[in-house]
Amino acid sequence: MDMLIWIGAALTLAGVAGLGWSAVLALRARRAQLPDSDLRARLQRAVTLNLVALFLSVFGLMAVVMGIFLG
Repeated sequence: MDMLIWIGAALTLAGVAGLGWSAVLALRARRAQLPDSDLRARLQRAVTLNLVALFLSVFGLMAVVMGIFLG
């Protein structure tokens, strides 16, 4: 079960890194002074990345908890 904990921790860290990267992308898009339609497109990509990273970190935390309970 130790392997499940380590895999879950790696998934969680990857998810947190993705959350940080989506924040950086959103800040860059807002600072770029783009037209409204281009800004919306870039922010939509950042929101999509944000949701994927959030789900990845949630699944990683679930794996860690399952590894602890089963171990």
